[in-house]
Amino acid sequence: MAGTENQENASVQASLKEVWYLKEISFRSTPDSAPRRFRVITQNFNGPCSFIAICNILILRGDIEIQPAERTSVSYEILAQLVGEYLLTASSGVDTSAALSIMPVTRKGMDLNPLFTGITSFRPAGEGGELKLFEHAGIQLMHGWLVDPSSPEHPVLMRVEDYDTAVNLIAEADHLSRGQLVTSEEYPSTTAESNTPNAVLTPEEYQKVEDAILIRRFLDSTSSQLTYHGLFTLASSLTPGALVALFRNSHLSVLYKSTNPDDNALYTLVTDQVFMREPSVVWERLEDVDGGWSTFVDSDFVRSSPAGGDYAGETAESALAALEGDMGAMTLEERADHELARQLQSQENERAHELEAERQRETAEREQQERFAQMTREAKETREVQKKDRKTKKGDCIIM
Repeated sequence: MAGTENQENASVQASLKEVWYLKEISFRSTPDSAPRRFRVITQNFNGPCSFIAICNILILRGDIEIQPAERTSVSYEILAQLVGEYLLTASSGVDTSAALSIMPVTRKGMDLNPLFTGITSFRPAGEGGELKLFEHAGIQLMHGWLVDPSSPEHPVLMRVEDYDTAVNLIAEADHLSRGQLVTSEEYPSTTAESNTPNAVLTPEEYQKVEDAILIRRFLDSTSSQLTYHGLFTLASSLTPGALVALFRNSHLSVLYKSTNPDDNALYTLVTDQVFMREPSVVWERLEDVDGGWSTFVDSDFVRSSPAGGDYAGETAESALAALEGDMGAMTLEERADHELARQLQSQENERAHELEAERQRETAEREQQERFAQMTREAKETREVQKKDRKTKKGDCIIM
């Protein structure tokens, strides 16, 4: 009996994780159009951001609508049915099997591989179900993880192109340097004898290590997966009123280009569940690469004034209190909402731990950047010494 009860509890918990609250907002696509009321999907700490972003774009475009109007939450099953029906209708006569088959996978995330060379470039180019899902839904997938053409990393990243290849090159170079590329402050010697811990590197291997140093420096300095060159490119490329899916920080969000000629800014839709009862927190202005200067705005894109008592606008206790009532009068779905609210407190604690871990990671990344800068300087010095030695020691075999 205990085993059966535990299985049932696990099943209930799994179902609750796929029930998300709805938040009513006002949205207008152009300054002259009348604002309309939409109910967008919020997400909890572990919510499937990719699928929710796709659904919210379809909602704001008026392509799908969650019924009935009095619903306070929605499940994955309902959303999957709405999106599936939309794909079949909008792509009539087109094979949508790849897009439909990838939808259940979005519950755990998406495998997106951006190229550092273009804001709309991802691999595999049009072959994977993930990209087909965006294609058939008519949603443009974009990112701002671009390398600045004036940076020293640009030539290397133009050859490497995408994130997965860059990571594989770093791993290969780390193997060639016997683990010194990632973990050691000392650059691996290229003149060591073959019986020493660091084997002699060929010119091709040496070049891989040098390229990996530049790539690692770029990745460490752009941990938010957004560069200022990329941010400028996004702002100058998007047309006013555009709604696109933005890949950033291993997260997918709704990106909107303002239609106000005096503003012309970029905004991301705020879908964090803790802002559910803050009507003035609707969009977040995208002003820098790490979110330090970002501000929240309301449906009219006026700086927001949250009414709640804490930073999030609503504590877990207040969310739970708002749902407390006559349990006997609750529907099955409302009970799911009630139980889900009880999880908010632990999620807020997790969020606090994540923020602290992020601060620690940023400190570690700064230290790594300093180490890699030193490694690069030492690499150049080593090559200069080798060039001099080649002129004076004709009998020695120096590997460049």
